[in-house]
Amino acid sequence: MKVIPVIDLLNGVVVHAKKGDRAAYQAIHSQLTPSSQPLDIVAALLDVYPFQQLYIADLNAIQKLEASHENNYNVIASIKAVYPALELWVDAGISNNAELNFWLGLDARLIIGSENFSHIKNYTSLNIQDKNYILSLDFMPLGYQGPTELLTNTEYWPQDVIVMSLSNVGANNGVNIDLLNKTMARAKSFNIIAAGGIRNADDLVMLKEMGISAALLATALHQKQISTEQLESIKQ
Repeated sequence: MKVIPVIDLLNGVVVHAKKGDRAAYQAIHSQLTPSSQPLDIVAALLDVYPFQQLYIADLNAIQKLEASHENNYNVIASIKAVYPALELWVDAGISNNAELNFWLGLDARLIIGSENFSHIKNYTSLNIQDKNYILSLDFMPLGYQGPTELLTNTEYWPQDVIVMSLSNVGANNGVNIDLLNKTMARAKSFNIIAAGGIRNADDLVMLKEMGISAALLATALHQKQISTEQLESIKQ
């Protein structure tokens, strides 16, 4: 099972994502580094473990904020320049082909989030064939966000699918096991990626035993709740 660290970018700095309440996100306070600057955060995470992937959420782009998403684009591009071997997974709130084409200029795997689509036709109209993208099924505090068909019909899925439980993100209260089990039951041939609520190595072991392909986490790393040795043992 892969363990993939997450950083959330807002106006060029790393913020602490908590329970999906994006309006309340503040600059991160990490035990790994006093900085909230993206390159400092990435360096600190890679000091903990030589991660092969990094998930980046561009909150300006996701929320369609007036502040130019190009600022975060340049930040993400600088991370890739400094760490060329690091595979970046980027969620930039892509909802149409114009946005898709913009972000295809970045050397990254793009996340397509269900929350960005009001109808399945909006999703299927994207020119994402053979783009090696990742689907994120987005569960907000009020429930699933996106076309029902995208949740229930696996014909619309790529190989890699994130189960994003934003109510659990940053809450340090455990993963949504019921949601993951329901998804796994109908997705046996897909790589399911868990996101939200991972607290410690025991949670990672549990996910691995469930057959989860990868786990996204941030808070547990920044609060030093998972050690380098424990990460190494998970990868065995």
